[in-house]
Amino acid sequence: MIRSMTGYARVEASFAWGRLSWELRSVNHRYFDVSFKVPEEFRGLEGELRQAAGGRITRGKVECGLRYARETVAGDTIALDRTRLAQIRAALDAIAEDLGATAVPEPMRVLGYPGVVKEEQADFAPLLTEARRLFKAALEDFTAARTREGERLLQFINERCDAIDALVAQVRARHPLVRDQWLARLQARCAELGVEIEPQRLAQEVALTAQRLDVEEEMSRLLSHLEEVRQSLQRGESVGRRLDFLMQELNREANTLSSKSQDAEMTRCAVEMKVAIEQMREQVQNIE
Repeated sequence: MIRSMTGYARVEASFAWGRLSWELRSVNHRYFDVSFKVPEEFRGLEGELRQAAGGRITRGKVECGLRYARETVAGDTIALDRTRLAQIRAALDAIAEDLGATAVPEPMRVLGYPGVVKEEQADFAPLLTEARRLFKAALEDFTAARTREGERLLQFINERCDAIDALVAQVRARHPLVRDQWLARLQARCAELGVEIEPQRLAQEVALTAQRLDVEEEMSRLLSHLEEVRQSLQRGESVGRRLDFLMQELNREANTLSSKSQDAEMTRCAVEMKVAIEQMREQVQNIE
């Protein structure tokens, strides 16, 4: 199964204490690199969640973000910290005594002072459980998204492999004609110059030129590499690095064909091969 290294997923759920939402996103990376951004109360989950992510992802830079929004529930009561209020009043009295002035603060402003209103503490055990469950759901959606993108990459690369197959067939069909045309041009040139070439010398020259222009070895290696690409795409494992190596090998053979070519049509085929290989190489960078 081929998976892309790029992906995105978001899940959200509401509970009595508020809303939890996970957001996972990833980009290309040479190795597996995961980072978490979670509220302090959920920091203890990071180790096990990191391990869970590592069990499903082998490559890519993955960012995992958790948001927790506490919602006010109807019927909630406001509990005042009387000790804190007494401290504020004592401070105000001291200020009034020192300055020789009396001031009464607005009640609404007093409520905004830190510690005046007691915040009811949530039971985080259920929240931690839900955070774990939601992360697994987000990870499932995230993996599915990367798999869907991987299927598109698989189709794209197979299409380019088929195109290169067709170009190899064209080159093989064209090569004998190019060789015969070269021989005909040589004989015509000698006739124009009135030069008679000994049959043995002509045969040697033809053999040397044929060896220099022969591209059968390159075509065979191209087809071999293409077959390895197809087999790699069918493996249920991380193959991105191997495919990247195969793209380099394919490009090397296409470059050799281009350098050996003495024919415009064969050169065109070599250029189209290199274009297809570069298109594949760009997409291979996205494969896990």
